[in-house]
Amino acid sequence: MDKKSMFSFDEEGDVLDISIGKPRKAVSEEIKEDVFVRKDPKTKEIVGFMILNFQKRFKKLGKVEEVPLKAVFSY
Repeated sequence: MDKKSMFSFDEEGDVLDISIGKPRKAVSEEIKEDVFVRKDPKTKEIVGFMILNFQKRFKKLGKVEEVPLKAVFSY
């Protein structure tokens, strides 16, 4: 089953939220300062990501920041 990613941005809170598939309840784990991975509490499946202070962090175009994340993609 293919899952579409959904992005939302809260400008007032400066939070970027990325959901894999339909948004659902999850437990967040900080993997880097202000970067969180969200996991299903029962299956531990990754269901999304959240970046706090998104605009503040990436305000300058061209800034690159590494996030310690491994992923498997297939098509």
